[in-house]
Amino acid sequence: MNVKKGDNVIVISGNDKGKTGKVLKVLVKDNRVVVEGVNIISRHTKPSNANPDGGIVKKEAPIHASNVQLVDPKTNERTRIGKKLENGKKVRFAKKSGTVLEK
Repeated sequence: MNVKKGDNVIVISGNDKGKTGKVLKVLVKDNRVVVEGVNIISRHTKPSNANPDGGIVKKEAPIHASNVQLVDPKTNERTRIGKKLENGKKVRFAKKSGTVLEK
């Protein structure tokens, strides 16, 4: 999977097409990602100790990783990801600008 937690991505298909956000969680086994502010669902919850009132809670649901694409940090446009060796370490880079993405 090309996307990691903390990456800024743009949604390229689906109901939230065009929205951008930060990756909160990566579900590698299911090939899905949870993006901040994207694919919001309403969850009806019973009252509990954590949420004594219960009611409807809005939260992000996972979307398929193929429906998101990385945002280039230099140009703020969507870009593909490449991998190369740099100082003996494999790093990810944005194909559009060549910017290295590792922190």
